[in-house]
Amino acid sequence: MAKVKIQKKDIWIDMTPMSDVMTLLLCFFMLTSTFLTPEPIKVNAPNSVSEVKVPEGDVLNILVSPEGKIFLGTENKNYMKAMMDEMTDAFSLQLNPTQQKHFLEDAMVGAPMDKLAAYLSLEPEKMAEAIQKLGIPTDSINGKMSEFQMWVKAARDVNPDIKIAIKADSKTSYKAVKHMMSELQDMNENRYQLITNLKTASEE
Repeated sequence: MAKVKIQKKDIWIDMTPMSDVMTLLLCFFMLTSTFLTPEPIKVNAPNSVSEVKVPEGDVLNILVSPEGKIFLGTENKNYMKAMMDEMTDAFSLQLNPTQQKHFLEDAMVGAPMDKLAAYLSLEPEKMAEAIQKLGIPTDSINGKMSEFQMWVKAARDVNPDIKIAIKADSKTSYKAVKHMMSELQDMNENRYQLITNLKTASEE
């Protein structure tokens, strides 16, 4: 007896709805994602139980390395441009277009004013290496404000409502952090937020 041959049929699945959903998800994540600004140095903040979030906009971020070197900046490039103009005018420093471009592309300010032009003249790859050895000075100039205080003042001049957030490494000495905070207090900047990592239950 001959076997009944079952006719094979191709299975066709319409993938259009799937591609539509993937496109919508991709657009959603692209529009709602917040990209972190790369930091000039790696800082491991200490742990705490505080869950208060730092505001995302209009924040002057101050970074303190394990060696006590200070860097600062804000994600608003218009603010950074205005801060740069104020500081270069104060120090009678002329930056060419390439140096200004590198300044605005850099994540944070981290070079003394007397080395800023030379630092901004480097290639981006060498800038990332050179900034590790720099940092904004906190020593007063002729008994007046330090460069660090002048940068903070420039940020405050640009936006009087700007908030200050400090992120120090867990290995940064207490003396370095206290000195930086004293610089802020001398300017009557007594309100700022300390950035920490959230302590998990396993770490308690």
